[in-house]
Amino acid sequence: MVKEKKKLNYFFIRLLILLTHSILLGTIYLNGNYTDIMEVIKLSAVVLTSDIIYFIIAGCMEQDTYTVDFLLILIMNISMIFQSCFGNVHFNLKHFITIVAGMVTYHIGYYFTRNSFKSEKLKPYYYAGTILLIGVIVLFTGSRSMWIDFGAFSIQPSEFMKPLFILICATSLYKQQDKKKIWYFMVTPNNLAMFAMAAVIFGLQWWCRDLGSIPTFAAVIGCAIINRMCYPRAKFSKKKIVFLVVMILAAALVAIKFAPGYVKDRLYVDIWAHMDGNGYQQSRALIAIAEGGWLGKGPGFGRLYKVAAYDTDIVFSAVSEEWGLLAVILFVVLILLLLATSLINTPRCYYHGTIAVGVTAVFVVQMSLNIFGSCNLIPFTGVTLPFLSNGGTSMVTSAFLVGMLKASQSPVFVRNIVAKKPDKSEKRG
Repeated sequence: MVKEKKKLNYFFIRLLILLTHSILLGTIYLNGNYTDIMEVIKLSAVVLTSDIIYFIIAGCMEQDTYTVDFLLILIMNISMIFQSCFGNVHFNLKHFITIVAGMVTYHIGYYFTRNSFKSEKLKPYYYAGTILLIGVIVLFTGSRSMWIDFGAFSIQPSEFMKPLFILICATSLYKQQDKKKIWYFMVTPNNLAMFAMAAVIFGLQWWCRDLGSIPTFAAVIGCAIINRMCYPRAKFSKKKIVFLVVMILAAALVAIKFAPGYVKDRLYVDIWAHMDGNGYQQSRALIAIAEGGWLGKGPGFGRLYKVAAYDTDIVFSAVSEEWGLLAVILFVVLILLLLATSLINTPRCYYHGTIAVGVTAVFVVQMSLNIFGSCNLIPFTGVTLPFLSNGGTSMVTSAFLVGMLKASQSPVFVRNIVAKKPDKSEKRG
């Protein structure tokens, strides 16, 4: 009876996903800006066919929960629809390829981290991988840059550091109880290595002038510190907590004081007084949100696509202009629901719990920076909005992180069972 109910519920979830995508596609057909109906037909066929194919693939997989799978395909294909409408309706093949790549890496992230014992044993390789990526960034991205260009495509190696850093910050209770005495202090080697790697990453981001990514990595290690403070048998005095908070505030003040000139300019610029200068992107982004209103101008009728980074850094405003503020808010809510699945299917071990917290921190900070930056509530950071922004590296990394989140809800535990040797008396008997 229980299995039948689950199948019945998932049937209606599949139906709801198809209905949601069909309504969006129908809106394009009725109110969209297109010159060739074949583009609408092509987009509709790809979205609905990929839905059905993925339903079949997911049904063939044995796992504890399918909620994340269905939420992810819902989000991915809504993103596909939005990204195919900027300026006019067209099938965005490049974005579709990144979505397919993302769905593949999603399952890789799931199978790679679902066994907590094996995953934690690989921690030295996470450090090695992060150091390797830092070397690639320094040597191959050019003068203080974060991108490597391959003709029409480009990748951002620093994006791949996010899942590695989360795995570095993830910990088990056993590792937290493994302490060593250095001079007069009892310390945890696992924690010292984590802090050292965080310092290296922050230094790299500062050197490459990618300051917008620092809050994301800071959120991950911040959550890792909280996890270590709250685990059973943790002993943190109030003085240490106050000292930690003071150090963080001091570091933030120093960062603002010695920030590059262009960063300080973003902090204090009046975008309306410099609409053709430093306030160009943010002023256009705000105008687009205002013109779109709650329901939008219609798919393909926006003008923000003429502004640089319309489909990446200010994609929140671009979608708001064409589809309305209500549509883009609902998209963000879907991502938050995806993250909230870890509250419904809670992680079954401390290691997976720390992974889930780290993944959630990355998504929440990135969404906040992108949305608040587009709305001019904070300085413009240039951080992408997960799944909605166009970009292969961001899509692949975000999908891998969701796979890690799913692994925390549907884990596999492998225990080494040692066979008991029979007594000699038993053999004689």
